[in-house]
Order: sequence, then C-alpha cells, then structure tokens
Amino acid sequence: MASGKNDELLFDHNHDAVDRRGFLKCMAWAGTGALCVVQGGVLKSFSLSDAQSRHAKGDLSFVQISDSHMGFNKAANPDVAGTLQAAVAKINALTDPAEFILHTGDITHLSKPVEFDQVQQILRSAKPKEIFFVPGEHDVLEDDGQQYRERFGKNTKGSGWYSFDKKGVHFVALVNVMNLKAGGMGLLGTDQLAWLEDDVRHLSNSTPIVVFAHMPLWNIYPEWGWGTDDSAQALSYLKRFGSVTVLNGHIHQTMQKVEGNITFHTAASTAFPQPQPGKADSAGPMKVPAEQLRSLLGVSDVNYMRGKRALAVIDSTLQ
Repeated sequence: MASGKNDELLFDHNHDAVDRRGFLKCMAWAGTGALCVVQGGVLKSFSLSDAQSRHAKGDLSFVQISDSHMGFNKAANPDVAGTLQAAVAKINALTDPAEFILHTGDITHLSKPVEFDQVQQILRSAKPKEIFFVPGEHDVLEDDGQQYRERFGKNTKGSGWYSFDKKGVHFVALVNVMNLKAGGMGLLGTDQLAWLEDDVRHLSNSTPIVVFAHMPLWNIYPEWGWGTDDSAQALSYLKRFGSVTVLNGHIHQTMQKVEGNITFHTAASTAFPQPQPGKADSAGPMKVPAEQLRSLLGVSDVNYMRGKRALAVIDSTLQ
C-alpha cells in the first residue's frame, strides 16, 4: 500500500506536520475530540470546539464504540462498567441521534458469561437499539468464540464475518482475532478473504463501503502486533470503490490514515488507555491520574452524507 510523494505527510498529536513514512495520517492520541474529513483526497482535521467544523446532518449517522473490556478491574480503570455507561450517556445525548452502534470488539476481558451479560444490560439503555458487533481476541479466549457467536453472531459466516446495507452504504464486518499468538498480528485467512471478494463483487464502484474489524487493517506498530498480516489482500478488493472507511479498535487510542480512497480510523477504548506506539516496553493497560482517565476514553460519531466522498468521523472523550 504505497503512497505517492505528495502524500508523505504525517500529523502528530498536536497536528504539527512532519515528513515521515509516506502516508497521510491524523492522530489525536490523547482522545481530544477531532473531526476528520477527506475533501478532494486531502485530510482536514478540526477541533470540535470550532462550530464551523461540524457537518450538517447527513443521510446516515452511527456510533462506534470499542474495547469495553467488561470484567477488567485493575488500577488502569477499576470501574469499566461506569465508563461504558458514560459512553452510552454520550451516545444518548447526541444532537443528531445515531441510527445504530458498531462495537469493534473486546466486549469482555475474559470471555465470561457474566461479562457478556453486563455489557448487554448496559447497552440496552442506549437509544440506538440496533447494535452490530465483531469479536476482539478477549472475546474468544474460552471456546474459540462459540459463546460470542451464539450471542452476537447468529447467521454470520465462518468465525463471525458478515455484511449488511444501510441507506446505500455497504458495511462489512471482518474477524481478524482467531488463533492469535501473544503479540502477534491479526489474520483474516483464505476463507474470509474469498468471501470478502465475492461479497463486494456485485457492488457498483460508487457504493460507499464501511469495513469494521477489531485489529487494525493497516500496520500501525507490528512490534506490538498492531496490524493484520493479510490486510493488503483484503484491501485490494476495495480499491475500485470511490469511498472506503475502515474502522477498528484494539489499540485504545484514536489514529487516522488516508491512502487513496481508503480512510483508516482507530477508536479509543471505553475502558482504559494504552501507550503510544513504541513509547513503552509493551502494549497494555496504562494507568493515568484518575482525573485524566475519561479524557483518554471515548466514542466515535460517524456521519455519511450522500454525494460526499468520505464519511465524517467525530471523536469525543468521556470527560
């Protein structure tokens, strides 16, 4: 997935432009709210405090949440139920109500029935009643994902992949967390790749595509397993479409990258933050002062307006 020289621009978390690694990326690691929009192939980011940055209500809006890790009770956040409830309150308070929720995995921390039960109970209070899930590696620990599929993956294919359509947008849910080794990269596998190729074959080039998975479909930091080994093959099936948005969780911080027609966006966790790539010995729960925690957690509000090339993604914190 090489980029041209005109795209060799990286934005750090203060939105300072630096030349590095040949891709365009907007990063708001601290979870500060940002609206990122592609206009004519150029990524623009705006502070949520700037009223001019907000888009008018589009044809479709939905919310992404991720990494609720229900059952986690360590010092990084001893009350993950409380922060998930705060995320639901944030969703319910949206001026333009979301039509549905995407949860991009690690619903639970240890795949225990009581953890799944608690998440389902909390999400019942969300105004959007339709919720779509993909599993994280923490959701398939005990039984190779059978319990997850019984609860959230009925009528899905293979280990839980599926697709659906909403108001002209085609959504594809991928599973890249099966049979992971500690610190290893995600993997889609040949069966799922063949299904994906066939799933999008009949779609017109103008169909907006939203792909969501748990682990990133771009290599953020392979040293920590933050990527997917066979993502390039999957993305090759999407290059003909004019607008593709890829949403994931797993890394517990917001990052965005644009390559051609594809915008990649990772979501903050509702449970606990993780270190910036390479800024610690390893990935994992990061303890911060209690008064800072909710500023590092958040939700993403995604808005689609017919005729626009890209979806607008607004990240907001739980603070």
